[in-house]
Amino acid sequence: MRVIFMGTPDFSVGTLKALIDAGHEVVLAVTQPDKPKGRGGKMQYTPVKEKALEHQIPVFQPKRVRASECIEELRKYQADVIVVIAFGQILPREILEMTPYGCINVHASLLPKYRGAAPIQWAVINGEKISGVTTMQMDEGLDTGDMLLKTEIVLDEKETGDSLHDKLADAGAKLCVRTLKELEEGTVKPEAQGDSPTEYARMLDKSLGEIDWNQDAVSIERLIRGLNSWPSAYTDWDGKVMKLWEAQVIEGQETKEAVGTVVKVEKDGFFVQTGCGLLKVLALQIPGKKRMEAGAFLRGYTMKEGTILGNH
Repeated sequence: MRVIFMGTPDFSVGTLKALIDAGHEVVLAVTQPDKPKGRGGKMQYTPVKEKALEHQIPVFQPKRVRASECIEELRKYQADVIVVIAFGQILPREILEMTPYGCINVHASLLPKYRGAAPIQWAVINGEKISGVTTMQMDEGLDTGDMLLKTEIVLDEKETGDSLHDKLADAGAKLCVRTLKELEEGTVKPEAQGDSPTEYARMLDKSLGEIDWNQDAVSIERLIRGLNSWPSAYTDWDGKVMKLWEAQVIEGQETKEAVGTVVKVEKDGFFVQTGCGLLKVLALQIPGKKRMEAGAFLRGYTMKEGTILGNH
């Protein structure tokens, strides 16, 4: 097929490469405009742009994909299908209906669950046992189009936002290639979604990572894993931001200490009282330092029993 590929972040790159490897003719890569990064403000290519240029694929970076001149530009390529994965802009009807096979989206959840911008992280935060990828025939709604194919991924007990991202990116690349093959063969049977059983998977921001120690230990541990590596879960420690990267729920132990109190310190970690249960902190990061095991932190810094974490 002649494919216009629309995507921006790392999550999209594997699918672009899989389409190329499968023999599809990717005639154009559409991605978000370059952004300045770092103190020097040097403009940085999106991951999709880097991969496209590596394969000599033309790149188009419209500020507003809905603009009439953008729509006309896409028309010039006479594509058979448009593949969309984490592009970052809402597509108008003119683009959705531009090609014979329409716009096919690769979405990182088992639709209709977790429609929205951050399905991967919310699956971990909410304690899902199974996630996956859905290919979808896009319509004008937000992740509401007819489902085409699905593939499931079982979450590991220590699954993080990052590790699930990588698993689903790989699964999505394979599923997209299979979807285009079955579309050409006419064997795909679209299925309407119905109502979503989960809340909209809203975009992540840094404020989401502030730990509320009134929550139970299980929920906090999931938050830590789900927001690893961005935006990260954090708490206040002696006026400093302490990021928490790994923790363990301690079953069957409770104290009468206030929530957020460090109730015990061992060589390899420290225990914090939550709204229900104890949480043992195993890996963390403090300002100016790299991520470290809690044992290494405790060898260099003092963490006394009775210390209270968080803003109270």
